[in-house]
Amino acid sequence: MFFERPESGEVAVLVHINFNDQSVNYGPEEFVELAISAGADPVAVITGSRQRADSRYFVGTGKLDEIKEIVDREEAQVVLFDHALSPSQERNLESFLQCRVLDRTGLILDIFAQRARTHEGKLQVELAQLQHMSTRLIRGWTHLERQKGGIGMRGPGETQLETDRRLLRERIKSIQRRLDKVNTQRDQSRRSRSRSDMPTVSLVGYTNAGKSTLFNRATGADVYAADQLFATLDPTLRRLDIEQIGTIVLADTVGFIRQLPHRLIKAFQATLKESSEADLLLHVVDAADISRDENISHVESVLEEIGAEDVPVLKVFNKIDALPTGEARIDRDADGVPYRVWLSARDGVGIDLLQQAIAELLGQDVINETLYLPTECGRLRAMLFEQGAVRSESFDDAGRSVLEVRLPKKDYLQILARAGMSESQIEAA
Repeated sequence: MFFERPESGEVAVLVHINFNDQSVNYGPEEFVELAISAGADPVAVITGSRQRADSRYFVGTGKLDEIKEIVDREEAQVVLFDHALSPSQERNLESFLQCRVLDRTGLILDIFAQRARTHEGKLQVELAQLQHMSTRLIRGWTHLERQKGGIGMRGPGETQLETDRRLLRERIKSIQRRLDKVNTQRDQSRRSRSRSDMPTVSLVGYTNAGKSTLFNRATGADVYAADQLFATLDPTLRRLDIEQIGTIVLADTVGFIRQLPHRLIKAFQATLKESSEADLLLHVVDAADISRDENISHVESVLEEIGAEDVPVLKVFNKIDALPTGEARIDRDADGVPYRVWLSARDGVGIDLLQQAIAELLGQDVINETLYLPTECGRLRAMLFEQGAVRSESFDDAGRSVLEVRLPKKDYLQILARAGMSESQIEAA
């Protein structure tokens, strides 16, 4: 179906170029981790700097000869570029180097394909892969091109290239329809949780920050967790009981990374919606990472792209066990509101502090108390039951209804207004 390309393998040469016209340049360390996560065996990392990318080979002729020499010497099977390559640059490089060439997007897609476990995750990865491949279809079937000339000299009505493109478009549309169905089902689940007043807390953060380890530690789940990039792709939801708040839904989501391909964000839109529509985001940060401030900035950029920039955030500085003076604690702002928690998910240190901070943040806008309603407040009582806010009911010696209620404060005020009452008229414990 596609143009015949060299076979790929595990022995890899990595190429990382810094450009002088960029305000911030990064080292190749993260890209090496990506390559290892994909199962590659990096035998050399080639670095350099340029004013701008070469339109034909991305790198200059001198650097190209250097790459060729190392590929031949190390018998490398694939060359990985820590950049986005155009389809023509990929083809030109493969023709010159006589081995497979993959850019950063292709490498991340390869990792995602390995990690996806659920049906939805596999569909999302396939969609992103097909969208990426659709730009890389080239004329590898020239013998089937339309012929010029008169009677008896015309070629087939549709070239193989056009057939490939049509099949790709049809498959992409098919996957998109199935993902739209999944998205609809997720929306229904979110609406159901909203109706039951069950807050959703979503874990977000840079890849390999320890989100899944924290998720497992907090909920007792057994989500796959490993010290590698993109260990988690498929979202996992678990219920978690928080003191003074009740049951919440905790969601573990895919990690972010700098230069996360836009088509991946689009493909994982249904998954990432768990974050954009959460009541609280736990932004998990690797406290021991020397690039943690830059990683925080990258995560905030992705959150803005998916429309989650206005969701309340609690930063969770994980891996304090790797710090020389790591201490579990809650940092508070001038108003005493928690904005950062330090903990170790691996050792379970500080998990109680995290739950305390979550309870404080979610409890700010939640009514969770005992109400004493006389018989004349029957309408208010019925409305609270209708809302699903009553956790238990009993009666005191005066005949009053004693209700244990929990509901968002805005809903409580709306119910009071519809019942024609005010907070001062209600006796609360």
